[in-house]
Amino acid sequence: MSLEIRVPALPESVADATLLAWHKKPGDAVNADENLVDLETDKVVLEVPAPRSGVLTEVRFKEGDTVQADDVLALLEAGAGKPAARSAVKQATPAPPVARAEPAPPAEPPPANEPVLTPAVRRLVKELNLDPRQISGSGKNGRILKSDVMNFLDTQEKDLVYVDPDAGLETHAVDEVGAGLSGAPDRPEQRVAMTRLRVRVAERLVQAQQTAAILTTFNEVNLQAVNELRARYRDSFEKTHEVRLGFMSFFVKAAVEALKRFPIVNASVDGQDIIYHGYYDIGIAVSSPRGLVVPILRDCDQLSFAEIESSIREFGKKASDGKLSFEDLTGGTFSISNGGIFGSMLSTPILNPPQSAILGMHAVQQRPVAEDGEMVIRPMMYLALSYDHRIIDGREAVQFLVAIKQTLEDPARLLLQV
Repeated sequence: MSLEIRVPALPESVADATLLAWHKKPGDAVNADENLVDLETDKVVLEVPAPRSGVLTEVRFKEGDTVQADDVLALLEAGAGKPAARSAVKQATPAPPVARAEPAPPAEPPPANEPVLTPAVRRLVKELNLDPRQISGSGKNGRILKSDVMNFLDTQEKDLVYVDPDAGLETHAVDEVGAGLSGAPDRPEQRVAMTRLRVRVAERLVQAQQTAAILTTFNEVNLQAVNELRARYRDSFEKTHEVRLGFMSFFVKAAVEALKRFPIVNASVDGQDIIYHGYYDIGIAVSSPRGLVVPILRDCDQLSFAEIESSIREFGKKASDGKLSFEDLTGGTFSISNGGIFGSMLSTPILNPPQSAILGMHAVQQRPVAEDGEMVIRPMMYLALSYDHRIIDGREAVQFLVAIKQTLEDPARLLLQV
């Protein structure tokens, strides 16, 4: 029986996908649930598994083609290639002799200059247009890891700096850095196509600027109480829950409490209507090798501190490995972006449509502040709330940010819900 392998359903925000790589070719035997092909969308790399065991008989798209939902990618002959049942061996007349096929020669190992790549690293190398033979692998038997690719890129960026030899300093060989370089030797340029993810991020940022009336309000928060709690319970928390107690769980919990008080901040615009969400699905901005992604932490009001920290850690790992699913990235009623991990002191985050607000965290700095008439040094952070002024008034935005500030400066409010 011939089965059609189709492109799975794509989210509303994803129009098409690019066929990234086939893992099987026509004539190959496949097992049920074995990955046949990788499809790259604006958000994630999607694997298409075989619905049943059989033989791949036909491939209708090649690598690099653009496909849409429900397109027929290939044909699979289910059950083909399996040995006949023992009960069906006996026949009325002897079968004609069949020439015995010579056993296939053992597979030769790849050449020494052709490194073995995992699918994730292969995608990354192809996406960045790199030659894997130039990358030193630190994994087992010299296998190239993602960290090796990142280290190579760091070295590559440094080599792009061309120093004037007349200054008596070493000159880097910019013409050996990579393909696509142009311009004078001392003014190199390189043209690289955007990834689909980067293109999609750019489109959404422009969409947010064009469709929403974005304003940003600022405040600062004293994290002394949060730091003391983390220091007091750090070891016992990690021993009990096997996860580190970070800042994000406090900010997520504080955001949920503020969203409960100001439900308009948790709402979204749909045409001429306002949709109030009775749940709290918070997007956590995560940096990945392919760009910024915002996986969704769902039902945050029902999660413990440990569950929040574990989920965020898992998101970071999946983003690094390129394994975030559509479900991880779909939806969300509010977002939090932590530019502080990169050293940002202050910024104006951009909305993640159709959400109406986003909280920006920044670097923690020891600064002098006045407490009870005295000058003391405290760990301070600037907060920024960007919001859609079409439905959120300035008063509500300011009070929302103040509510987050008050909760973080007195975390007991999270227990008393005051």
